[in-house]
Amino acid sequence: MNQQQQGNIFLFLAFSLAGTSVIAARLVSDRLGSFTITALSLLLGLLILVPLYGARLIPAIRQMKLVDWKMVILQAFFGIFLFRALLLGGLNLTSAGEAGLLTGAAPAITALLAWLVLRERLTAGIAAGTAFTVAGIFLIQGVANFGGGLLSASHLGGNLLVLAAAASESTFNMLSRLGNRSGNTDSGLDPVVQTTLVTIAAFVFSVVPAWIERPISSLSSLGLTGWLALAWYGWIVTALAFICWYAGIKRSSAYTAAAFSGMMPLTSMALSFFLLNEHVGYEQTVGGLAVIIGMWLIGRRPEKAVAQTI
Repeated sequence: MNQQQQGNIFLFLAFSLAGTSVIAARLVSDRLGSFTITALSLLLGLLILVPLYGARLIPAIRQMKLVDWKMVILQAFFGIFLFRALLLGGLNLTSAGEAGLLTGAAPAITALLAWLVLRERLTAGIAAGTAFTVAGIFLIQGVANFGGGLLSASHLGGNLLVLAAAASESTFNMLSRLGNRSGNTDSGLDPVVQTTLVTIAAFVFSVVPAWIERPISSLSSLGLTGWLALAWYGWIVTALAFICWYAGIKRSSAYTAAAFSGMMPLTSMALSFFLLNEHVGYEQTVGGLAVIIGMWLIGRRPEKAVAQTI
């Protein structure tokens, strides 16, 4: 198995696991604040990562430069802290199924950022994929039924927060691409070490906002399902998914990663239907397919990344 095939497997696992975050968050978002969920899930992840891989941190930290620390901090802020705060806030105002599908806007936003910020060439396929994604978002939002009054202000607000979360994820993807392109040692960090450092930074960001939410009383009434959801969020969505992400992006181009990100909305929609019994209407189904087609079109760019071992 070559490096590109390994990268595809890692990215498939990363985004499939990330898609379960919407369901895990939904199970506790009505009882805990957004920053509390973020902080606790990160803490649970660190309780696994630090004891197992702490010995690797010191040698890696000694070799890191200022630019590496900046990249770790920015990835932690956009990829975990801000993304989860916006997603969790949106879940309080919209359904888990729609939230999962709307996260599929990330590849289109990533493509636009690459064109506007990184000055990468905008191909016909990327432009068509972006158009499909935007059209799908409008269908998911229910614009066709706007005159019938099916679109409430709170529903719109929640979906806008989820779209902002997708933009935050896209910024994280662009930062990862920027680090690989510029040859920063960030791209040479062990995926486990990089995941641990980014998780620590994100936890530091979330501690104070979580404390302001006064979570003690809410935690005391959290049942077994809630704690299991937090554990899944911390151990699987945070630790394992991010390790797979960093291992995959080292072996693949960002456009290939964008293509595989279609697994996130697919996983979220399927789990919302089967586990949460949420209704998926005709417009949401067609809109979701449009978003997925858009991601496929964006990800059809030929692989140009140089394979790199961990």
